[in-house]
Amino acid sequence: MYNVWVEEVADLGKVPGPEIFWMARFGEWLPLKIHVLLIVGEGRTILVNTGPPLDYLEHMNSVWREELGDQAHMTVQPSQHIETVLSRHGISCEQVDTIIVTPLQAYANGNIDKFPNAQICVSRKGWIDLFAPRFFDPRRHMAVPDRLLQYLLFEAWPKRRVRLLEDQDEVAPGIRTIWVGTHHRSSLAVMVPTARGLVAFSDIVFYYENIENNHPLGIQESMEECRIAYQMLREKADIIVSPYDPSTMTRFPQGVISVATE
Repeated sequence: MYNVWVEEVADLGKVPGPEIFWMARFGEWLPLKIHVLLIVGEGRTILVNTGPPLDYLEHMNSVWREELGDQAHMTVQPSQHIETVLSRHGISCEQVDTIIVTPLQAYANGNIDKFPNAQICVSRKGWIDLFAPRFFDPRRHMAVPDRLLQYLLFEAWPKRRVRLLEDQDEVAPGIRTIWVGTHHRSSLAVMVPTARGLVAFSDIVFYYENIENNHPLGIQESMEECRIAYQMLREKADIIVSPYDPSTMTRFPQGVISVATE
């Protein structure tokens, strides 16, 4: 069994309602946050996502501002820096042995270069889509900024620290990843056994209403994948954690999802 916490690492501002809820909430602007998942146990220290790159925030915001307006604006407070977040748990970046990235987007992989001893796990499908996309994507840099792409290819890859995950894989004893698609080709569900049951963390759940009301995600690539993934999560998971819903830290006070007591 593992102990699991969720931590907020950025404020994403607000996005149009239909981005979150398919063909609904028109005219509304809904807030989003960015959260990471910390998993400790069985001699392992695992981080799901690393937060956005501080040196790329201005550029990311300029892209979103052009597309959506000033309300879509990411900010990161000093207390949300990933080193500070981990330090509150008595953990250093050097102690993290595994990073799972879902999806391959800058707000999720923005600090991978701060973890020199971690294996970086990403979806094989997502990796292929990054380097050999079916359609040209002029915004590839928003998925993995150039500096971090160079880090993956020329620093982490030669040291065999990049692991490409199959559609269903195991990254540590009992911790499974399932490719779910929907939002991106690199989107995963991370399933973690805990004392409270099976915890699921997936970037295809923007708001809890998405999965609780079976309301498809608005910004998606496949409705079929969305329906299949939501059904799977509802059937298998005892606790579902959204990486983006502002209510996540309210649902899990002090970020505690499951911490076993002696």
